[in-house]
Amino acid sequence: MTQYDPHRYAYASRRTVVFAQNGIACTSVPLGAQVGLEVLKSGGNAMDAAVAMAAGMPLFEPTGNGLGSDAFALVWVEREKRLYGLNASGVAPACLSAKTVKELGFTEMPAEGWIPTMVPGAPAGWAELNRRFGSKPLTELFAPAVSYARQGVPVPVNVAKQWAKDSLRIQKALKENPAPHAYWWKSFMKGDGSPYAAGDLFRWKEYAQTLEELAATGCESYYRGALMEKIVSFSRETGGYFTEDDFRNYRPQWVEPITTGYRGYTVCEIPPNGHGITVLMALNILNGLELSSNRECADTYHKIMEAVKLAFADTRTYVADPRYMKTRVEDMLSPEYAARRRALITDKALLPEAGDPSCGGTIYLCTADREGNMVSWIQSNYTTFGAGVAVPGTGISFQNRGANFSLDPASDNCLAGGKKSYHTIIPGFLMKDGEAVGPFGVMGAFMQPQGHVEVLVNTIDYHMNPQEALDAPRVQWIGGKHIQLEREILPEIAAELSERGHEVEIVDDPIDMGRGQIIWRTENGLLMGGTEPRCDGTIAAW
Repeated sequence: MTQYDPHRYAYASRRTVVFAQNGIACTSVPLGAQVGLEVLKSGGNAMDAAVAMAAGMPLFEPTGNGLGSDAFALVWVEREKRLYGLNASGVAPACLSAKTVKELGFTEMPAEGWIPTMVPGAPAGWAELNRRFGSKPLTELFAPAVSYARQGVPVPVNVAKQWAKDSLRIQKALKENPAPHAYWWKSFMKGDGSPYAAGDLFRWKEYAQTLEELAATGCESYYRGALMEKIVSFSRETGGYFTEDDFRNYRPQWVEPITTGYRGYTVCEIPPNGHGITVLMALNILNGLELSSNRECADTYHKIMEAVKLAFADTRTYVADPRYMKTRVEDMLSPEYAARRRALITDKALLPEAGDPSCGGTIYLCTADREGNMVSWIQSNYTTFGAGVAVPGTGISFQNRGANFSLDPASDNCLAGGKKSYHTIIPGFLMKDGEAVGPFGVMGAFMQPQGHVEVLVNTIDYHMNPQEALDAPRVQWIGGKHIQLEREILPEIAAELSERGHEVEIVDDPIDMGRGQIIWRTENGLLMGGTEPRCDGTIAAW
């Protein structure tokens, strides 16, 4: 039989937007979108579809999320004409502190092992969204993922790339500290010790069993039942910090979305501890700048990057668990502060520093149903497979969100027990004149706010359809004056950006340049979706 290389594509291909009348489900792997579509066609609403997809994604894309992930959501309820925010991010164990971590010899938060793990919020988020807005029971919504886990799922191409890459990081951690990592290795690597490759069948019976228990208990077992006891017991046995009360006391929170106006549209994000405010601050700066009529020019890329850099300098300094933030969100989003930051931008690259805003800072999916409801949902491990810690017999693997804590006691984001960390995952939502335009998101750690800004500029300033807005080549600020450009950006643009003082790096692999999905409602009431060409994304439409 002819041998095919699933990683070789010699010719450029192009996707087009997908239209639907009754519903759309979008995410980064085809099976995830299909699960959402099945729920919509069986009478479920957009919230039901989002929960079913979210429950399946740790199986379909374990390199981005798991049963130990955190999650955020923006939920549009059409009958109320209202957007809700859901913060399902977890907290650090009560007994863990910056002092403890320093005494262990660390000068900054590690990314592997028990120290960066936090009480996971995703399962509680699924249950809470279902409780408040769902129309179907969790047993029905989790059933597709349960079935796939037992039958096995083929590993997608881009998931396999990340699987191979990140397994090297976990292998190193395993050698240094076997106890917390040994079962992760057994769960996610093949019998011969190699990572799952594209086209391999990944079966996960433990995951199916745990989903069934979660469905039967409304996810309570995870926080106040048998699953919680297994997690805490394994933590104690292998050097972790969790206690029963860390889980018993956890609840997700409904929050009010934060917004800003941008050229006639309202852009909506989750408030801190997430860094969606970075998007709004960058757009506030861009609001007062004139962008070229030509999207593909150095000046446009330059202004976007300068706005992003200034916004990031502030959010990385000030964003934290809102209970600990000394700087007010409204001050960070004020027009006066945006004007002061905008005045710093010239035709040359700047080294960004935080200002003073005070007055005298993954997987993504989205759904839409025939009633007009929409969900923008994101859940994440943080660094690919997260902490590299898995609980035996449960299918639960942990995020490493605590790696974003600071150990500096002067920082609002300094590690403390029971505290939420600075969070990089951000769902987005776009509105106009009080009506929903639709959900959007671009996953990928610190690329996420940058991806949001670039997609919104493409949509609003350059009138691109959802697919074109996602297809457009991207630029990413890395730090200082260092920016990364996708190879599709014209060489003359790269040269001019270099002349302006940017330290330009051309990247060949686009997987770290953001991976997004978009659903917009059209003027005639239809739905229009675009999916990311940088991953295995697909749109399931009805």
